Amino acid sequence: MTETHDADAPHWRGINHLALITDDMDATVRFYHGVLGARLVATIGTPQFRHYFFEFGAQNTVAFFEYTGMALERFAKPAGVPDPRAVQFDHLSFNLPDEHALLDLRDRLKSAACEVTDVVDHGFIRSIYFTDPNGIALEASWWALDATGRPADYGDDRLFSDPNPVPAVGEIRARGQVSSVPSTRLC
Repeated sequence: MTETHDADAPHWRGINHLALITDDMDATVRFYHGVLGARLVATIGTPQFRHYFFEFGAQNTVAFFEYTGMALERFAKPAGVPDPRAVQFDHLSFNLPDEHALLDLRDRLKSAACEVTDVVDHGFIRSIYFTDPNGIALEASWWALDATGRPADYGDDRLFSDPNPVPAVGEIRARGQVSSVPSTRLC
């Protein structure tokens, strides 16, 4: 079954920003702007914090907070490797248009003395993995088989290959939607 469209659903336009934390905004600017080539598009500064935004596509940014007087304990983990300290975040993947752009970025990272993996073929996407100066696990990917911007075909094993999917996937396959949603609470 293909998905159904909920006319009342929000009309998403990508990720406005993902907010991360740094203890060295200068090194962060040098890496994201200088190495990755992401434009620094906005900065906020108060006595309590800095908040800087880097563009990764039209209206899509990654932002960093640097808190004044806050001693942070560095934490780094490779992408996709479980760690009990990282229950809410694993890694961030940036989208690239094709294999050539992926290889160019890999070369750019290497020329800046940044460690980076070989290209990993995940079937529908191909990726490289690296970290930023804050120890945040990063990935850059391109869609070898683009699953976005078209109706989902839940019978396409190239994209939906989990042999034992969670119950919600079965509901979407059968009815085009989930039968229930969880409630949440603010902290």
